[in-house]
Amino acid sequence: MENKLNIANLPTKIERLENFSKDLNLNLFIKRDDQTGSEVSGNKIRKLEYSIKEALDLGCDTLITCGGSQSNHARSTVAAGIKVGMSTTLVLKSDVPPKIDGNFFIDKLLGADIKIITSQEYSQNRHEIMESLKNEMLTNGKKAYIIPEGASNGIGSLGYISFMKEIIDFENSTGTSFDTIVVAVGSGGTYAGIHMGNQIYCNGNKRIVGFNVCDDADFFVEKIKDIIKESSIYLDSSDQQKLTFKNIEIIDGYVGIGYAESKEEELDFISMLARTEGVILDPVYTGKAMFGLVNEIKKGSFKTSKNILFVHTGGLFGLFPKKDQFKF
Repeated sequence: MENKLNIANLPTKIERLENFSKDLNLNLFIKRDDQTGSEVSGNKIRKLEYSIKEALDLGCDTLITCGGSQSNHARSTVAAGIKVGMSTTLVLKSDVPPKIDGNFFIDKLLGADIKIITSQEYSQNRHEIMESLKNEMLTNGKKAYIIPEGASNGIGSLGYISFMKEIIDFENSTGTSFDTIVVAVGSGGTYAGIHMGNQIYCNGNKRIVGFNVCDDADFFVEKIKDIIKESSIYLDSSDQQKLTFKNIEIIDGYVGIGYAESKEEELDFISMLARTEGVILDPVYTGKAMFGLVNEIKKGSFKTSKNILFVHTGGLFGLFPKKDQFKF
């Protein structure tokens, strides 16, 4: 699992949310994967270190990937590609011309080749569109490598198996043991990697909880299973034998009005956390997931948890296009 690039600033910091911990009567910590870098900030770079290394090993010179117009993954892919001498073509969904703001602004600044398609085209044909681009590039003498949405596939998820080593190192050095790890789920790869890392390194002893920000829990349980199957081919036989589909836990009910759409109470929560802890969440992933976590703690869904670790997967740039929706 060490056949990867080294682009991210790792290990990322773990800090205790002091005020929230007091209010909730448990220990709530946050893993700052929003601080993996600047241009490549967020959880995606852990996956891209593996995906882009495979692309280079295959002799590719171009990356193709997809996402929404404010995709953190797309922005991170472009920046990481530049660092290793690769150009990137983005297939982004938007039913209206995207505003040059947030992640889309950074994509432009970094010089990405961008193809905008409708949400219907994205849902039904994005894979075929990316394959067509790959074939077109081949006729022009370029060799492209396709990275799926969120780098959420077998090789990408290896980045979050390795993530668990950082957790163990922190626990060993501080004496703090996390019984529960919580993460937003938007494409399944981050959760799949943490789930596998928990089984490989911790004998499955930690509770891994995901809050889906799109689709539903059943959809992601099946998708995570598929990613685990795909990831297993990269593991040695002893680690493969430790993998199971047991205890995949996704808590539904916090998608709100839709993917990347924000309710007033979600934005109010992001503002409140910023003023309470000095930590800024994003409106697409971590804002919804932390909002869900706090609500579920108050409902008693985490009454057996004493030390919870929330994974901050990044997304700061995605806040700026929503600035007019906040009420100050």
